[in-house]
Amino acid sequence: MRLSIATLLSIVAGASAFTSSSLPTSVRSTTQVGETKADLEVLAKKLNPIVGFYDPLNLAEAQFWGTSNEATIGFLRHSEIKHGRIAMFAFVGYIVHANGIKFPWAMQMDGTPFPSETNPPALWDTISDDAKWQIFGLIGFLEFWSELSTPEHKHYMAGGKPGDFPDFVSGPNGIPHPVPFNLYDPFKLSKNMSEETKERRLRAELNNGRLAMLGLFGFLCAQTIPGSVPLLNGVLPAYDGEPMAPFTHNVIGMPFGL
Repeated sequence: MRLSIATLLSIVAGASAFTSSSLPTSVRSTTQVGETKADLEVLAKKLNPIVGFYDPLNLAEAQFWGTSNEATIGFLRHSEIKHGRIAMFAFVGYIVHANGIKFPWAMQMDGTPFPSETNPPALWDTISDDAKWQIFGLIGFLEFWSELSTPEHKHYMAGGKPGDFPDFVSGPNGIPHPVPFNLYDPFKLSKNMSEETKERRLRAELNNGRLAMLGLFGFLCAQTIPGSVPLLNGVLPAYDGEPMAPFTHNVIGMPFGL
């Protein structure tokens, strides 16, 4: 399961563009505030010319929570991009931990080192609850910030770009202290990038994210359901815990004796 630096860079580099596919303006309504099913059909052909547009649940025509179809498509597009990015991080992290790669310094203030476990799900179980809550706190903040809708940043369900993460703004209307780097493009390397390049890189990100989601769940299935992924038989160690549970105990049920 050794992964070369080049492969790591090629996977991570996909998460680097925020723009949406669009049809010529001549076929768009002047009052349209988001993508339509026709846009998705065009994008699907660019992403995978063989499979093309595939929507067995007919989600592209849905209207969630009483919103418009365009708003629903914005939600679905943003959700896929976000989960694809998380899966890419998780896939690479899984391989890194499976090979015993870790930081050399202490993980916690009391000197506790990073775990030496090479079974990724079991490694997560060894992390203290305090450390996990810190991770979830950061995730919660990033999720809150990503939902902001300001004059400079339109929400993805109100005509904004799916997958676009707002810049960290300091001051009265933002974070109460300076933030030198943004989550996306912290060094502003894409400042002069053309829209065509952004669109091409977003397509690469979408395909890499989809592949990472399948790959990550393939790992977990192989570890928890023997024989479910024949290609991984004997490659990954078994795991008898609950991979979908963030804690080894029932945090919500503890006050009720559950």
